[in-house]
Amino acid sequence: MKFLLKPKTRAYFLLGLTLTMAGTLFAASSIYDFTLPSIDGKPTPMASFKGKVILMVNVASQCGYTPQYTALEAIYEKYKDRGFVVLGFPANNFGQQEPGTNAEIKTFCSAKYNVTFPMFAKISVLGRDQNSMYAYLTREANPSVAGYIQWNFTKFLVDRAGHVVQRFESAVTPDSPQVIGAIEKLLKQ
Repeated sequence: MKFLLKPKTRAYFLLGLTLTMAGTLFAASSIYDFTLPSIDGKPTPMASFKGKVILMVNVASQCGYTPQYTALEAIYEKYKDRGFVVLGFPANNFGQQEPGTNAEIKTFCSAKYNVTFPMFAKISVLGRDQNSMYAYLTREANPSVAGYIQWNFTKFLVDRAGHVVQRFESAVTPDSPQVIGAIEKLLKQ
C-alpha cells in the first residue's frame, strides 16, 4: 500500500521536519547556552559564570531541606574566591513548598539564611512547563546524572567548562564529604 501526502500536507510535514532537524543542530552543548532571569528579573546568561565550578540547586522555602541554605551559603563563602559559585533556582514543583513571589523568596533567603549567592526567578524543574535548562540537565547534559528531579534541593555540579559532572540528591547535604570532595577536586583542575 502506497502512502501519499497531499502537496499542502507534504509541505507542512517537510517544514516541521526541517525545524526539528534545525533544533537538533542547535542543541545545547553546555549550561552556558542558557539565559535565565535573576530573582530580580534581569536576564542572566549562564555564560557569565564561565570558568567557575558551579553547584546548581533547585530550592524551596517551606521544605524539610530548606535549612540546607545555611550550608549552601557557607560553601559559597568558603570557595567563591577560588572560582566557585552556588546558583539557586526556586521551584514550586513539590508539595507547593515554594509558593511565594520572587520578591518574597528573595526576602526570605536573605533575612532567614543570609543568602548572598546568585538566585534566579522561580522556575519549574519538571513537568510540561519544565524550564529548558532543567530539561537539558535532566535529559541531555550527562547520562550519568540524567533523570527526573525527585525533590527540592537536588544538586548538579558543573565543571569550569560548563559540563555537568555529578548529581547529588536532596538528602545529600551541601557540606557533606562527598560534595565538598567533588568541589575541591574540580577547583584544583
